[in-house]
Amino acid sequence: MKETEKIFGTKQIAATAILLAICIASQFFKNLSIFITGPIINACIVLAVMTVNLPCALLLCVITPVTAYFIAASPVMMAVPGILPFIMLGNAVLAVAARFLIRPALKQKGKIFSSRSVILGVLSAALKGIVMGLTISLWLLPTFIPAESPLFAKLGTFQLTFGLFQFITALIGVVYAYILLVPLRKTAGY
Repeated sequence: MKETEKIFGTKQIAATAILLAICIASQFFKNLSIFITGPIINACIVLAVMTVNLPCALLLCVITPVTAYFIAASPVMMAVPGILPFIMLGNAVLAVAARFLIRPALKQKGKIFSSRSVILGVLSAALKGIVMGLTISLWLLPTFIPAESPLFAKLGTFQLTFGLFQFITALIGVVYAYILLVPLRKTAGY
């Protein structure tokens, strides 16, 4: 990033607002399938890193779980609201990985779908899945969903949702972002 570029200038705020609007619109479909909302939000996070900057992407990482909570909170989010910071953390891991792994690879190699950028995209998605799997699936949910709760019977499903499925939705989101970067490349500056 050039020193003269603003972190939160008019262009950055406008681009981030558009991506946030897309994220919020997708959250109305969250109760249909996480495979609709998740990839869209993950793609927006990666696109924010690639076309705007990391601070704007991190802003999306923080805002989107909060809006999801108010728009279409799942039973597990209602039962364990402490899940929100860990979702934010998982999103932030994806954003930071996109900034320090994917972005340099795309700038250096020039091809969006090079083998290196694909491997780094998979690695970035895996990092998000691992962080959310360890923090939410293996620690938070088993610790804070009591055995007498009706949600305890669905613990395995929740663990799958916040572990493996986070990797899958992040990976799909990275693919969406790569596809969208093909036409956006000139405006993104590389």
